[in-house]
Amino acid sequence: MDDRRGDVWAAGDAYERYMGRWSRPVAERFTAWLGLPDGARWLDVGCGTGALTATVAARCRPRTVVGLDRSAGFVASARAAAPAPAHFVVADAVAPPVRDGVFDAVVSGLALNFLPAPGAAVAAWARLVRPGGLVAAYVWDYAEGMEFLRRFWDAAVALDPSAAPLDEAHRFPVCRPDPLRALWTEAGLTEVTVTPIEVPTVFADVADLWQPFLTGQGPAPGYVTTLTPPARDHLRDTLTRATPTRPNGSIPLTARSWAIKGHP
Repeated sequence: MDDRRGDVWAAGDAYERYMGRWSRPVAERFTAWLGLPDGARWLDVGCGTGALTATVAARCRPRTVVGLDRSAGFVASARAAAPAPAHFVVADAVAPPVRDGVFDAVVSGLALNFLPAPGAAVAAWARLVRPGGLVAAYVWDYAEGMEFLRRFWDAAVALDPSAAPLDEAHRFPVCRPDPLRALWTEAGLTEVTVTPIEVPTVFADVADLWQPFLTGQGPAPGYVTTLTPPARDHLRDTLTRATPTRPNGSIPLTARSWAIKGHP
């Protein structure tokens, strides 16, 4: 089975329902953890719909912040939503079209594991920051800490063992502290620090949990698009039975990411 099936990232509104709404509180805690001073120059690589770029623009008083993503659809969504001074470019994350040594910080949110050569990307980002600058990123903890995805794939694989290679925990072993630290160290970065960032993901009801899996954006929704309607309903019901629900129908889960930073 092709483990890249379903990796579609193009529709900003669909991504917001699926993942964007949870990435924003992580972006807030991530930028606070970085602690950069006002007036810094930021580059957000793989910016998606602009959650991290917008957070930097709104909270970090940057001199400039540039969001970069190869999806024109995502960039259009980000451009429509982010406040000044943010601006956006459609470009490749591994070879950004900017000069070396320009930025105080190159950051990336929830994108590193989707790049074909994450080590080459981190090494390229390290060249873009000035001496004393910062290279930092965060990724979901797919193996254990991203609860709604963990429960989804556990249910999917129980019903269809051939789905196991599509599980992000299997596909993205880099999304753990030791592999992340190795990437930063191998890129020549120093004073490398890794920390968990955990946020609540409270779904209003079962529909709020399930509907984003029908959008086709990302590996899990991509897998759902391959199922027949009866198989899709069976997966929904299995996931629902395995998920805790409050008396009011809401579903209280959490999502953990791993954040990393280092200096060139």
